[in-house]
Amino acid sequence: MTEPRLKTRIWVDAYLTRLRLNDIPAFVVAHGDDDAGAVLVKCATLDGQARAFARSFDLMTGDRTWTVLADGAEPEVDAAISRQRGFDPDLWVIEVEDRQGRHLLDEPGLD
Repeated sequence: MTEPRLKTRIWVDAYLTRLRLNDIPAFVVAHGDDDAGAVLVKCATLDGQARAFARSFDLMTGDRTWTVLADGAEPEVDAAISRQRGFDPDLWVIEVEDRQGRHLLDEPGLD
């Protein structure tokens, strides 16, 4: 029996709330499918650098983890995100802006 999945819109709203409570600015730059869209999180450090994260599925353990999709100059990270949007129009993109690079994806409850 498969475990029910949380609707993407609910996860996004909860994530944005968690960021806001930690005084980390974030906004949705691409609104994907509310029910089952995948999510990319871009963390811009406001110095021309950024990192994009995508959720992946570990076939061996069944765990969901956040992995780095792209890392480096912000225009290069943006280009990688644009390519992903070209493959998946239902994709959500959330941009986090934090000089310290905080994105909170490594905290419990966001996997």
